[in-house]
Amino acid sequence: MSVLLDRVVVTIERHRMLARGQHAGVAVSGGADSVCLLHLLAALAPEWDLRLTVLHLDHGLRGEESRGDAEFVRSLAEALGLPIEMGTAVLAQAPGNREQAARAARLQFFQEAMARLAIDRVAVGHTRSDQAETVLFRFLRGAGTAGLAAIRPVTPGGIVRPLIEIGREEVRRFLGERGLAWREDSSNASLRYARNRIRHGLLPQLRAEWNPAIEQTLAHMADWALAEEAWWEAEIGRLSAGRLVEQEGRILLSAAALADLPLAAARRLVRRAMELAKGGLAGIGFEHVTAVMRLAARTSGTGGFAAAGVRVRRSFGWLCFTAVTANPPGISGYRLPAEVPGVVVLPASAGSISLELIENRDPHVCVYNKAVDCLDWQCLSGPLEVRNWRPGDLFQPVGSAAEKKLKALFQEARIPVWERPAWPVLTDGGSIVWTRRFGPAARVAAGRATPAVLEVCEIGNRDQNG
Repeated sequence: MSVLLDRVVVTIERHRMLARGQHAGVAVSGGADSVCLLHLLAALAPEWDLRLTVLHLDHGLRGEESRGDAEFVRSLAEALGLPIEMGTAVLAQAPGNREQAARAARLQFFQEAMARLAIDRVAVGHTRSDQAETVLFRFLRGAGTAGLAAIRPVTPGGIVRPLIEIGREEVRRFLGERGLAWREDSSNASLRYARNRIRHGLLPQLRAEWNPAIEQTLAHMADWALAEEAWWEAEIGRLSAGRLVEQEGRILLSAAALADLPLAAARRLVRRAMELAKGGLAGIGFEHVTAVMRLAARTSGTGGFAAAGVRVRRSFGWLCFTAVTANPPGISGYRLPAEVPGVVVLPASAGSISLELIENRDPHVCVYNKAVDCLDWQCLSGPLEVRNWRPGDLFQPVGSAAEKKLKALFQEARIPVWERPAWPVLTDGGSIVWTRRFGPAARVAAGRATPAVLEVCEIGNRDQNG
């Protein structure tokens, strides 16, 4: 059909956008880019055995103009003999950024159409010009390599962009030479939108005064960045597997392990930890990664901060990442009755504590079995209760001459600050007789001659199971 189609085929094959025999949705707004895309794919369809369905979403933002777009696209689909799937979105009252809301609505429309109509891919009309504008926009906002990769030719969700290596002027020349009509979106001329100011002001100035090929240069930058991001994605997955620990809603990272990495890899690992904790990268920038790096570089002490939806804390050489919106694991206090025999289930999937009364017929059980702690049943008066540690709690471990604050024991044992609030203790009439890691209190510890023993065993406890 044309040299342009040949170039689009090269792009499709290079990025494996479409396969022969597939069902492709074509997103058509009525603008020049999407109309060009539709005509090119319609020309390619017989040779590739493609089934095409036109997809059009009316955002309802431009009144009669939007309705005119919808009718234009419907007529175009009919003229080409293609089925069409149309949808509407009500964005006039959408809170926040309207452009983001429109993108989210389109993505949802595409996903629903793919599921309902068994569509394999959805082709959209982003061009090299759109790519250049996006790269420049993100650069001005301080994006790193991931941001400069800009518009992906293929997304994990099945969105493909066959025109990503074609300039906007080439599209219009193609349509003009063939007398093919399209619709102009009046909002594209409004300078209230940052992208339009880049398109109509900044890029033309850069083209005239600095680099006549600025569009190609920016698009090449995106291509370079995309390839590097693909490599880093595999590499950071390998690094994360040995260094990031997921634990009860937390992401843990050793400051020492971070220090052993080259700066580029260390920054990437921190970024991945923040992404896992938050569930995404929105709002996380260079300054946040740098703040974590400074925290990790401290030679001692604790500290932390909360920003961009992530809380970061340091304790005993570990960094802990949690989502700010989530309740910090284990912070809420708990008090649970402890029946004997019985099992006390700790909150937040933190394991269980098993209590069992046995006759001490085999003293080796209490002396040598590190999997259980043994209390002298005759020294207990009840009622028994399992609760979380509280500031000021006192405890006398076996072998200690006096009571100590549990906080001091935490320090000696290097228990990170984020594990302490939910730390379980067993009380007898209000007095602590057992606690995780430190075992029974000295006054109630069972000995070889203890006739009746209360066995305390933690099930699923990370401290015992490593």
